Amino acid sequence: MDRKDFLKKGLLGTGMFVASASLANTMKNEIDEIEPLEPIGYNHLPNTESKIKENSVIHRADSRGKADHGWLLSQHTFSFANYYNPERMHFGVLRVLNDDKVEAGRGFGTHPHDNMEIISIPLEGDLEHKDSMGNIAVIRSGDIQVMSAGTGIMHSEFNKNSDKFVKFLQIWIYPKKRNVTPRYDQITLDKAKGHNKFQQILSPNADDEGVWIHQDAWFHLGTFDQNTETPYQIRKKGNGAYVFILKGSAEIGGEILEERDGFGVWDIQNINIKALKEGTEILVMDVPMTL
Repeated sequence: MDRKDFLKKGLLGTGMFVASASLANTMKNEIDEIEPLEPIGYNHLPNTESKIKENSVIHRADSRGKADHGWLLSQHTFSFANYYNPERMHFGVLRVLNDDKVEAGRGFGTHPHDNMEIISIPLEGDLEHKDSMGNIAVIRSGDIQVMSAGTGIMHSEFNKNSDKFVKFLQIWIYPKKRNVTPRYDQITLDKAKGHNKFQQILSPNADDEGVWIHQDAWFHLGTFDQNTETPYQIRKKGNGAYVFILKGSAEIGGEILEERDGFGVWDIQNINIKALKEGTEILVMDVPMTL
């Protein structure tokens, strides 16, 4: 599939489907999520005519889009809801990277999605999930949740606790196959496997370690001691890596990254990551740069 077809199919598949008027009130959500976006600007796909520092891009934590809804504080690495930046649409098939903080007892009411792989990684607190497939579950720090929206699914997410915030990453990936049967899964990670090395938490293979999605993407998570250097090898030719610093500080390719900074790089086979602070926590999202 060429760039034109990718943009046409990818941007039309917003992750939200249109509901009938009779269901509007049931599915109303206080947050408008993603709308169809114009395929302009930088950082949709590798663009040889507009590169930032050759084959990489840095998104500093304080440059992200910010939304304060009272009950929800959200920071958007890529354009989302009221945050629109034509140079911050998506990194390859990585469409959404939201850093959410939800007030006690509050959350996202029942709302629909389609044709998107949606990954939730809780950082603090307890997040309760309910969906139209009958799944009711709570995810906590150390868990990872995946939902293939496929032909269409409705779900809600609420802070399970009445006395503290819940914090989680919400990540959306364009699938390589549209209109699949919706599915839900979650697992609890063995954090010991991610000490001073990258633990695989997501892949395209249902029989592999971690959860799986309908895309040739691999996620790895690790917590590192100060000055630990760790190589990361790209899992598939043509993929790029988007590195997100959850805690601490790291150096990649001569660039110093602080907490919640993002660093994307492509046209490479491997990268070397050095933790600069004790307990540095790093998420690597290895994703196709084309579909």
